[in-house]
Amino acid sequence: MPETSPAHGSYHWTFERLIAVGLVPLTVAPFAAGSMNPTLDAVLCATLLIHSHMGFQGIIIDYIPKKRFPFARRFSLWTLNAATLLVGVGLYEFETNDVGLTEAVKRIWTA
Repeated sequence: MPETSPAHGSYHWTFERLIAVGLVPLTVAPFAAGSMNPTLDAVLCATLLIHSHMGFQGIIIDYIPKKRFPFARRFSLWTLNAATLLVGVGLYEFETNDVGLTEAVKRIWTA
């Protein structure tokens, strides 16, 4: 058994909260400022991707126990990693070769 540490999960929890709180200004800033900044858009995409990955990872860890379903848990985590990579590449392509996330949301909102 590994030695228990009271600080083990606190860093992970703090990082999750920082990402979640950071999404609030990142979501509002491009629309409030009125200008579409590609760097701000890329940071928003990266933060959304990290937030989603950590959320789904938490669901897998909570609901697929390691002792009872070791293969299913390992397979689910690898599938999540592959999906995160695929979405990251898709977001990169969308940001560099198309209008970007905030402009797409703006166009859908005003359609």
